[in-house]
Parts: sequence; structure tokens; C-alpha cells
Amino acid sequence: MSRNREPFASLLLYYAFKWSIVSPVLHSYFRGKIYGAENAPQTGALVVVSNHASNFDPPIVSNCVRRPVAYMAKEELFKIPVLKQAIELYGAYPVSRGAADRSAIRSALKCLEDGWAVGVFLQGTRTLDGRVTDPKRGAALIAAKAKAPLLPVCLWGTEAIEAGDGVLPLSVPVTIRIGDVIPYPLTTGKEELELVTQQCTTAINSLHDLGR
Repeated sequence: MSRNREPFASLLLYYAFKWSIVSPVLHSYFRGKIYGAENAPQTGALVVVSNHASNFDPPIVSNCVRRPVAYMAKEELFKIPVLKQAIELYGAYPVSRGAADRSAIRSALKCLEDGWAVGVFLQGTRTLDGRVTDPKRGAALIAAKAKAPLLPVCLWGTEAIEAGDGVLPLSVPVTIRIGDVIPYPLTTGKEELELVTQQCTTAINSLHDLGR
């Protein structure tokens, strides 16, 4: 039986970490601007799909959609102090490089069944300028199997956060834009998945073109 919300304990941890650390850092240190937060459904299964340019993207996305987002995060991120605690509180779980896609999809579907939103980077890896150029169909496949809508989110400026040589992230301007919900694919056929994937790509890149 599926749930309609994340576990209560996870919600408490999410809000505690959001308001004590993530949100203050985003708005003061990164001078964050957020547009379209009202577009994010607050309950029910949801696949949050975004571009990716920084290791700091998962907690930023979760902060801006106003609910915990479970990410298929590469296991290396769980070795970074502070970031490890942040992404775990937000529901992230480690995925080894080269791990079977089938296993990752099963984990994502279980999270959706338990009432979490699941985050998927549309290109699967970071890009230098934040634009999506080679989207993968994984997000659309998960959405189709879970019958969960997709929420396009665009991160602008995060590629510069780790551009310096120092230990601390750079204080750069960051903008997050949240688009309109996209219906899930009605089938898991390749053409249908490709169509929805392209819809997500167009939405994210169009938001990115708006800049700061």
C-alpha cells in the first residue's frame, strides 16, 4: 500500500536542516533566487527532474521544492563531510558507479511508494554549463512505472560553486526555476519515453535560458 507523504521523522529532519543551514546558506552565501516554488506538489509521488552542474545541487533542489527529495546519489558524495549528512537527511541513497540500472530503478520506485519525491538528474552527470545536452530516459521510465508526474527544475549558476581551488565553495549567485508539472508517460515504450524526456529537456533548458 502506497503512502501519500514522506515519513514524519524525515519531514522533521528535513525542515530542521533546511531552515538552520541550507536555506540561510542559499539565500545569503549564494544570493539565491527561487521562482515557481508554487508549482511543486507537496504530497504524493513525484519525480523531480533537473539539470546538474554541482555536488551541491541535491540539497538545493530539495530546499526549493519545499519537500524532501530522495536522490540516486553517487557513493563518492557520501564521503564528503557535511554534504553526506545533508543528502542523507533529504533521503539520498548511494549508488555505485557501474551498478545495474535495474537496481537503481527498484530503489527509486520503493521511495515513491513510501511517499517520497524522487530526484533524477536528466543527463545523469554534471555538465560544464548547466544545460542538458544528452538526456537519458531513466526519469521518464521511473515516472511511467510509478504513474508519477514529473517536475522540471532548473539550476542556474551552480557550475561555478566548485570552480575555485579552495576547500570552501565559492560565493556565486544561484537561481532556481521550477516549471510546470509534466504528466507521466502512459506506456514504457521507447517512443513515449523519448517524447516525455524531450519535454523535460525543453522545459529545463528554456528555464536556463532565462538566466539570473
